[in-house]
Amino acid sequence: VFCGVLAAPFLLPVTVPMMSTVLGLPMLLIGFSVMVSRVPWLPERLLNHSLPSTTVRGILQKVRGWAERFEHLVQPRMLGMTGGRAINALNGLLVLIAVVLLMAPLPLVPFVNSIPALAIMLLCFGMAERDGLIIALGYLTTLISTVYVGGLIFLVFYVGLRHEQALEMLRAWWASV
Repeated sequence: VFCGVLAAPFLLPVTVPMMSTVLGLPMLLIGFSVMVSRVPWLPERLLNHSLPSTTVRGILQKVRGWAERFEHLVQPRMLGMTGGRAINALNGLLVLIAVVLLMAPLPLVPFVNSIPALAIMLLCFGMAERDGLIIALGYLTTLISTVYVGGLIFLVFYVGLRHEQALEMLRAWWASV
């Protein structure tokens, strides 16, 4: 659930520079831990740190309405996709892939962070609630984000290798406008 919460800010259309790196590293650790069926490693300082109860209550009150609206949608089903060593390895691998895509250095491109963040949230909340249907939607969203972000990365490298041709195409396009 913590990994899903870390992915939530990326659903907003505007991201803060370096936010994907700062929030992506803990998500990578969590995804790797899921993949190897271990409890996620977190620094001792973070594990021993407690939050004031007023802070926790305030956060829970803000999230309560949102959670109540979606509570009826998430339920234990398709349990074959939620447990077992092999399926945990696959789910963890997909979380890792989505986090790496989320961390791709492609600023100012629409949905470049939002689609992988949605995939991470679906996978994480599906695993937490043992909902195989939500996990399947996470698989689909991971595939979509892989095609989208991977295609953009390919285009960046292609243009980088053939920058003269790309500049000439831009000049021709600009002249026609």
